[in-house]
Amino acid sequence: METSLNMANAGAQAETKSSYVVDTSFVLFFLAVDFGQNLGSFAFDTIFLGITLIAVAALPYLLSTDEKTGFGRWMIGRGVIVGFALFSGVIFKQSLGVVLPETFSFLPMTLLIITAMVMCYIQFYSFFNLRLSK
Repeated sequence: METSLNMANAGAQAETKSSYVVDTSFVLFFLAVDFGQNLGSFAFDTIFLGITLIAVAALPYLLSTDEKTGFGRWMIGRGVIVGFALFSGVIFKQSLGVVLPETFSFLPMTLLIITAMVMCYIQFYSFFNLRLSK
């Protein structure tokens, strides 16, 4: 019985150590850069990209264990990240063909995919890295 309680405590400690804020901030940044790059065209996929951007900005609040931060302060911080990334995406789109080659237009989505894969690996590693307490 004591071993099962120790395993439950180890799981709770491992869950509090994970940092969803930092992981999702990188994904949010590159997603917003890609959204800023596509901001001028009002296509069907841009609408889905916007819905995904809102979800990635708001939903990790439910995963955080820090109860000191209110939802308003959370969204202000995420809004700053999104605003800077949107501005970077618009500037990046304007620099394509002038400063950077046109093939660089796929760079934000490529970095988004790589970042999401790395952060997913980190989350799974921290999830499966449970150790029994002694």
